[in-house]
Amino acid sequence: MLLIDKSVLPEIFTKVIQVKRLLQSGEKASTADACLAAGISRSAYYKYKDSVFEYDENTGRILTVHAVLCDRAGILSRFMSVLYESGANILTVNQNIPSNGNATVSVSFRIEKMSITPLELTRRLKAVDGVKSIQHIAGD
Repeated sequence: MLLIDKSVLPEIFTKVIQVKRLLQSGEKASTADACLAAGISRSAYYKYKDSVFEYDENTGRILTVHAVLCDRAGILSRFMSVLYESGANILTVNQNIPSNGNATVSVSFRIEKMSITPLELTRRLKAVDGVKSIQHIAGD
């Protein structure tokens, strides 16, 4: 991942962001209308939409943890409940198919509104019955 000043990039990237803004704000109801307003083709938008993102000042307040859980019903639910109860805003959850009695999961979440520190959150997640290990892989 790179953070690059838009002035050195081809104009198409700023137009993709413009289309995203138009759609998100509801100013344009369809991708076709938003692309027309921004002056790009839909194919150009679809080519870059999953690779071009507007900088968000809160991005630095995202934490990603990787956990190994026992493959038993309810463990992931309890794990996620700890995140919810702490005020974490969950962004992504990626779980692999269990193997040899273990299930791996990676969770990314915003931490700026948490009621506890990331260190305390990690302690609480480790205390969930069935959590074998946790490691921070990105973020604070």
